[in-house]
Amino acid sequence: MESIVQDIKNGNIECFKMIYQQYHTKLYFYVLKCTHSAYLSEETVQLSFILLWEKREKLSTNYDISVQLFRIAKSVMTDLLRKQQVRNRHTETLVRETPDWHMETDLTVKEELTRVYNSIEQLSPIRRNVFKLSRFEGLPHKEIAKQLSISPKTVENHIVRAIRQLKDSLLLLLPAIVAWLC
Repeated sequence: MESIVQDIKNGNIECFKMIYQQYHTKLYFYVLKCTHSAYLSEETVQLSFILLWEKREKLSTNYDISVQLFRIAKSVMTDLLRKQQVRNRHTETLVRETPDWHMETDLTVKEELTRVYNSIEQLSPIRRNVFKLSRFEGLPHKEIAKQLSISPKTVENHIVRAIRQLKDSLLLLLPAIVAWLC
């Protein structure tokens, strides 16, 4: 128990890959059971392993790696669910307060979709390709990895980084959207 945690703390990538292979599916189904959402399960698992690696120096040798990984996943899942609830509340409020908003904003929605598409096109070629195969064509990570001759973990990292990059670039649009709504 301590040796695995210590190996990961020391940056042993092979040990990390072994833990990833051992717990990826278990973690996915644990989150799926809680959320009933494949999307949230996938996001939680990806972010959990990224956090495990990024915060590996803070791991405790007093606890088994599985306990720490599932604790990270529970925290990530809670954060994602909380964010989803906030989004849903804002959407419901918007729809309730402005029932005709969809008719008034057709042109604006098309413009925003164009901006989103342009943001996707600004991604690096490999990241853009991985993102489109995952999100537009719905291919699983293993299939994308096979098509592009890269590892599933690399696919996962590209998707996470693409989402972060898109969020950052689209957050720049948020003030314009808010100003338009007010």
